[in-house]
Amino acid sequence: VQIPDLCCSDDEDEIFKKLKHHPAIKPLLEGGTVLQYGARTLNEGGFQSLPNPVFPGGAIIGCSAGFLNVPKIKGTHTAMKSGMLAAEATFNVLHDGADMEMYWDSLKKSWIWEELHRARNYRPAFEYGLIPGLAVSAVEHYVTKGRLPLTLKHGKPDHEATDDASIHTPIQYPKPDGLLSFDVPTSLYRSNTNHEHDQPPHLHLKEPTMPELVNLPQYAGPESRYCPARVYEYVPNEKGQLRLKINAQNCLHCKACDIKDPKQNIEWTVPEGGGGPGYSIM
Repeated sequence: VQIPDLCCSDDEDEIFKKLKHHPAIKPLLEGGTVLQYGARTLNEGGFQSLPNPVFPGGAIIGCSAGFLNVPKIKGTHTAMKSGMLAAEATFNVLHDGADMEMYWDSLKKSWIWEELHRARNYRPAFEYGLIPGLAVSAVEHYVTKGRLPLTLKHGKPDHEATDDASIHTPIQYPKPDGLLSFDVPTSLYRSNTNHEHDQPPHLHLKEPTMPELVNLPQYAGPESRYCPARVYEYVPNEKGQLRLKINAQNCLHCKACDIKDPKQNIEWTVPEGGGGPGYSIM
């Protein structure tokens, strides 16, 4: 058995490592060979969070626009269809002088819109707790088939959901065993990540002092934990004071930092030269 070693963000790579050692999961993975390592932050906003995807000179398609079916954790089919609709709209714009807004209109008439509408209440239902979330999801799936005459709203943005570190106890995670769980350098090697070192960093801090003044004392430096590639780390300077160091060349382009930073201080931009993870086709 050959399995890709995939992870998420917000300390979930460590939780994922623990999951792989669970008695119910471990036998399924033993003897397997890890092929690749990667990470991607999922846009779970769904139907309620869809933006107008048309802007001057272009359009947003696929997962960038949030066309993810959350309960199925599938978005490839909707991404492909949105790309097809955008291409058709672009053709009509270039050849017939049409307006790119027809892409937005086509989306609303397509099965993408219908599918996301049916799945709209699954994710926000869990903001009320596990049991209410399971109950609403069961009703939606087995009874109303997504036709519940009510659309639940999302609460606060994801970056505002981070609590102060003072009200939580740090979790002690087991060390990687090199068989089912692996250290970060080994995982990064499997991602084939590469960026040219003589380019400007593609990860920007809007306020350079924010990490040391806010993130570290208030949130215990969450960027050093939610990043699955350990791009962000706090290291002592010559005076012994912790300062944020950004290892942009390790970035897996999961976008977690841009989304999850408590003060929205980190900005992910496209790196020069097409650098990033080099996933091979299996």
